[in-house]
Formats: sequence, C-alpha cells, structure tokens
Amino acid sequence: MSKIIIALDGFSSCGKSTTAKRVAAKLHYAFIDTGAMYRAVALYFHRHEVDVVDPAAVEYALQHIEITFEFNVGRQASDTILNGENVEQEIRKMFISDIVSQVAAIPAVRHAMVAQQQKMGYKKGIVMDGRDIGTVVFPQAELKIFMTAQPNIRAQRRKLELLQKGEDLPLEEIVENLRMRDEIDSNRTEGPLKRADDAIDLDTSFRSMDEQVNFVLDHVRRVQSGKK
Repeated sequence: MSKIIIALDGFSSCGKSTTAKRVAAKLHYAFIDTGAMYRAVALYFHRHEVDVVDPAAVEYALQHIEITFEFNVGRQASDTILNGENVEQEIRKMFISDIVSQVAAIPAVRHAMVAQQQKMGYKKGIVMDGRDIGTVVFPQAELKIFMTAQPNIRAQRRKLELLQKGEDLPLEEIVENLRMRDEIDSNRTEGPLKRADDAIDLDTSFRSMDEQVNFVLDHVRRVQSGKK
C-alpha cells in the first residue's frame, strides 16, 4: 500500500497523541508530536525569560532552538529532545500547559515549527497530531481526522494524566486551563484550531483507545483502497 499523511487535529485531552502514536506503530509510520514541539519552545522561553511580546527577542530565541525526537525503547515511544536535552517529562508539567497556548499563538513560533513539520512530511508515511495539521501544515493530507470529546471527560482524562506524573490538581483548575486553551487555540490569528472541510469527525467521549485507533485504521484502509 502507498504511504500517506495522516493528520489528527482537535482539542486537547481528546486522545490525539496516544491515538496517533498507536496508529503510527501499527502502520510502521513516523509519529510527529507537534504539541510536544510547541511545549518545548514554551519551556525554552520560560527558562530563558523570553519576552513573548518582544518580536526581536522571540526571533532571536527561535534561532537557538532545535527540536528532534528520539525513540525511547523503555516507553516504546518517542521522547522530545530540546537542543540535545531530553525534556519529555518536563514539558508535560502543568506550568507548561499554562503557557503553551500563548507561546503557540505567536506567528513567528508557528512559522518556525510549521517549516520543521513540513520538512518531516516530504517522504509521507507519517502521523501528525495538533491543531492545524489538516488546515495549515498538511492541507494535502490524504486522511484528516478531527477529534472532540465532552469537556468534563477531557478534564477527567487530564487529571488522571497529571496524577500519573505526580501532580494532583483540583478538577476545577484543570477545567479552567482547558477552557482557556480552547479559547486561545480557536481564536489565534496564525493556525487556529479549526476543522478542515474534508476532515472526518471522531468523538472520543465514550470510545476506548482501541476503538479510536481502529476507527483511524479503518479510514486509512479506505483511503488506500480508494474508497474514502
């Protein structure tokens, strides 16, 4: 079967990254975690006290950011590498969640990351998840999935994810964080969260992870057989 580009877009805590990783593994495709790339930029900005409203400071910082992915045999997943440092655990913390949408909304940041992402897709055979993959990064993607879930379920999933990382936060704080991120992601001028016209909807509220993965794989087979 010919290799294709699979774009998974949607709201945070809908299962995009986990679904994308498992689909990529099933197909032996490369998985590109675009959310991790923006989180890594946010971490760099935080560490170096980059003023996000100073275009010159942002541009200068971006010239010193290199993001790659390295397969972790123990996790059977890719770790995010920022300038040679494994930052996979650090970028998943709540303080990064609190600032990542603001950083990702900066046009210069999006231009820099989109350029890196598009280079990764030249050979196809990739699964990429994010907010604007099917609309901005790969509008030519052969398969576009738009993922949603009910807000309370998303918050509960996020709370469980944080607990597994040792962070115990009130559910109300998580709900507010998700609401804020949705608002910023949907209303930014550069690459806003938006459903592509030719995307296929996937509501994950009451689907198991296996069901989500199989849903995507079924549509991959349809595309490859010309029955989309």
